[in-house]
Amino acid sequence: MQELNEQTVQKAVIVGVELQKDNDFAYSMMELRNLAAARYIDVVGELNQKAEKVNSSHYIGTGKIQELRAMLAGLETDLAIFNDELSPSQIRNLEAELECAVMDRTMLILDIFAERAKTREAQLQVEVARLQYSLPRLVGLRASLGRQGGGSGLRNRGAGETKLELDRRRIEERITALQTELEKLVATRQQQRRKRKKNEIPVVCLVGYTNTGKSSLMNALLETYDPDTTKQVFAENMLFATLETSVRSIDLPDNKSFLLTDTVGFVSQLPHHLIKAFRSTLEEVTEADLLVHVVDYAHEDYEQLVAVTNETLAALGAEGIPMVYVYNKCDLTDHPYPEASESSVFMSVKERKGISELVDVIRGHIFDDYVTREILIPYDQGRLVSYFNEHANVLSTEYEEGGTRMKLECSLANYERYRDQFTELDQE
Repeated sequence: MQELNEQTVQKAVIVGVELQKDNDFAYSMMELRNLAAARYIDVVGELNQKAEKVNSSHYIGTGKIQELRAMLAGLETDLAIFNDELSPSQIRNLEAELECAVMDRTMLILDIFAERAKTREAQLQVEVARLQYSLPRLVGLRASLGRQGGGSGLRNRGAGETKLELDRRRIEERITALQTELEKLVATRQQQRRKRKKNEIPVVCLVGYTNTGKSSLMNALLETYDPDTTKQVFAENMLFATLETSVRSIDLPDNKSFLLTDTVGFVSQLPHHLIKAFRSTLEEVTEADLLVHVVDYAHEDYEQLVAVTNETLAALGAEGIPMVYVYNKCDLTDHPYPEASESSVFMSVKERKGISELVDVIRGHIFDDYVTREILIPYDQGRLVSYFNEHANVLSTEYEEGGTRMKLECSLANYERYRDQFTELDQE
């Protein structure tokens, strides 16, 4: 459960409609509580309604509206948070009936993202998503804007129309300007990706539900293989602590290395505005050689978190990429750890138990094209000796009459690159 702290500034009642055959309702309401806590909102009450479909005008029925009004008054709060994305007219009608502030799941997530965004790219992406969300809601306010002039008549209604169109045009212009700036940042990111691909360094991408320990795992791997590193990423026990995509090189002792990418965490019903805005960031996932799916194994609904992540990955077009499941936080469970198989690792990042097991599993997936060869390099090709010392795992080196004899392990691509400049010796 997400913990609240001294920054808690508001109290709220959460409201949800449970549709028939909705087996995930209880989980989604718990998630809504956690999202509220991430926004420093204290959930003091909950109102649910079972229905065949959501009420098109007010989301919930008339009786429930009265019940919610009484609950808000009794709990002395003026904020209601709804579990689904509300239409412009639903927001307007609810605010009029309840005489309180109304927030839906999408607004809540957008607010959290806006607060957490640190880099320029993340801030731009969030602002674009918020503006795109607000555009149709301006249309929903057409009637109230028309009333702003007071009285009735065409002149006053026209003033409202003018203000609406002006606001709308400003927002559309702002979105265009932000997207132009974003495109430049995206172009830089794509250039970096092309460069990494050219260097043939395998890319491993950390994915998973928000707050499962992805950033902590990245830091643990960095610190294990480079104790003096200063390249740790921000890691905190909160939803959406990471909105920026971080890429770090993990250099293993045997001259093998891979790039590790940390991505924004997923959540169920992630607003489509956000997925669209963050698509360039999330594209890192689709170009990975291996996905490491980090799971909070101590979470009572961990299987649901796994399903949410896999659904989001499918929506991004990341099916078919090999995946390893990392069941983190085993120290909070009875499951033995560290324990590893070809496709899963049970571990505790906090206790640093299971790091080497995970790296062995990663190795098995991304270095499967490595070959072990014995070669003879002529003395006039000394640069090749330096090249293999830097790019291969050299098992032995001997100096013979005909040149430098090396036994090495390296990627097939690196081996074939200079194949015509050395002699391959028979393998015994």
